[in-house]
Amino acid sequence: MTDFKIGSAEARFADLIWAHEPIASGQLAKLGAAEFSWKKTTSFTVLKRLCDRGLFQNENGTVTSLVSRQEFYARHGEQVVAGGFGGSLPAFVAAFGSRNKLSDAEIEELEKIIESMRE
Repeated sequence: MTDFKIGSAEARFADLIWAHEPIASGQLAKLGAAEFSWKKTTSFTVLKRLCDRGLFQNENGTVTSLVSRQEFYARHGEQVVAGGFGGSLPAFVAAFGSRNKLSDAEIEELEKIIESMRE
């Protein structure tokens, strides 16, 4: 199973890949230098970690995703809820809501999501 737990620097680099894929690995290293002031070796090290986790592949010098950005963040969220809230989405929402006020628009959007899940 793919490991959806990655550090913040890896997540930012993954977002860069998703935004530009397919991308030549050399061009990706240049983007890593421009965006994060990384050396080429740092970009390739982080890319290798992300490939080892099954998120991306580097075939013939071209980097593409094996998991979409949406799928990654959905699965990552599931792991957060499972690990920190005993798998309880209501407990997660309650904890989030206790520290962050939701706007009326956000509440309406959540209500629509819940309603669509009932259908």
